[in-house]
Formats: sequence, structure tokens, C-alpha cells
Amino acid sequence: MKKFALPALAMVAALAAPLSAQAHRGWMMPSSTILSGDAAWVGFDAGASNGVFIADHAPLRLSAASLVILAPDGTTGAAANLMQGAYRSTFDVHIDKPGTWKVANVSAGMSASYSLNGQTQRWRGSAADFATAIPAGATNVSAQVNNNRLETFITLGAPTETVFAPTGQGLEMVPVTHPNDLVAGEAATFTLLNNGQPAAGMEVTVARGGLRYRDNPGEMTVRTGADGTFTVTWPEAGMYWLNTSQRAEAAGTAPAQSMQYTAVLEVLP
Repeated sequence: MKKFALPALAMVAALAAPLSAQAHRGWMMPSSTILSGDAAWVGFDAGASNGVFIADHAPLRLSAASLVILAPDGTTGAAANLMQGAYRSTFDVHIDKPGTWKVANVSAGMSASYSLNGQTQRWRGSAADFATAIPAGATNVSAQVNNNRLETFITLGAPTETVFAPTGQGLEMVPVTHPNDLVAGEAATFTLLNNGQPAAGMEVTVARGGLRYRDNPGEMTVRTGADGTFTVTWPEAGMYWLNTSQRAEAAGTAPAQSMQYTAVLEVLP
């Protein structure tokens, strides 16, 4: 295949616009976040909507490949009863080991567009396949690396911290305050990482659930410090949606990058 540089790589908006840049926000809400006993089932609803946790627009597209269910002992679990409806996707997870679990929907790869024989073509796949995916003779090549992570946490019995170890890929959150120990009126601190390094100066949007029954949207924005940490004081109990995103323009032969992180957390009275 012909080798070529990508001197003017640009965003492929139709293929890879992050959720935060779109009108609708993606979410994944568990039926419970704190459990007791030897084992329990937790159900999940997942969708995209203007008001978070309101299933009125579109289902979140999930698959066995994108769902990452990490148990406290480092093993992986599996989603059961995965279904997609008109406005939401649903699945269940059997929480059968004590400690804190992470349930995440993760997508990573590349998207691109190019011109060939007078027609615009589009491609999506892994970064490893990109070099051979674009045919010889292609022009106007635009590409973007995408990394999106949406996650929530479930604790059975005493909380643990093993699932918080970062992968070093994209935007990730490492809790300082345990995410299953959040209380209304109290401050909680988290650390945001970008490819394993502190993500300084990033805005994090915090949206409260229950918008359908309020006139006030109940949103706030906080910013990470030089060490990547940020603090949220929860105004009241309920489910919360935290989101941040970053886009880096293409530089030389390096493609543009689009990264997004979302967490769904429960705050108790």
C-alpha cells in the first residue's frame, strides 16, 4: 500500500462526535449501588437523552465487547439479559463477589473519511488497522482517534479499591473519596487522568437526575487542579451524571483525538 502522511487530519463529525458535543447525553444507571448479603442481581438502564436518566430519546448501543464488568478480585463478569428497546437498553449483572465492582461501557478506535475516485468514503476500526485500511490513491484523508468511557460502581458488603487501577488509556477517573460512600451535603474528591497523567484544568459537568420534576436543572461545573483532582459537594441525595471531554487537533502526522469520560454516581441522604 502507498505510504502517506496525514498533514491536515480533521474531525470526522458524523462518525465520531463525542456525546458531550451532541444534544443528547449518554448514561447508564444501576438499580442499586450498595448491596448486602452474599450475592445480588443489579439491573441497568442505558440511554441517551437531554435530561439524564430519562429514557425518551434513544437507547445506548451496548454489546458484549463494549461492556467491561470488573469484579473486586480482578476477574471479569458478564452481562445477562442484554436487550435494546426503542428508548433504552437494559441488562443485568450478578454481583456475586464481595467488594466494589466497576461496570463500564468502553469504546476505542479510529474513524476516518477520504476521497477515492471522486467519492467520499468513510471507515471505522481499530488504530492498528488504520495504516492498511486506507487504499492507495486516497486523498483528503481525515482521521480521528476516539476513546470514550462510561462507568458506574457497585459495592457488595465492605468497599474495596482494586477496580480503580487506571488503564492509562484515554480519560479515566480515580476516586479519592470512594464512589459508593457519597453523602448529600458532603464534599467528595476525585482525580481525572489523561492517558495515565493528571488532567489539569479540565471542566467537569455535574448533572443531577430528576430533572422532569424540577424547574431548576441542578447542574454545576467544577474544574480540575494541577494534579488532576476536583471536588464536588452534593446539594442533595440522588443519582448524578459526571462528564468531561477533550479534543486535540491534528498535529503533523498525528491524527486528531477525541476523548470522553462519564460516571454515574449515587449520593445518599
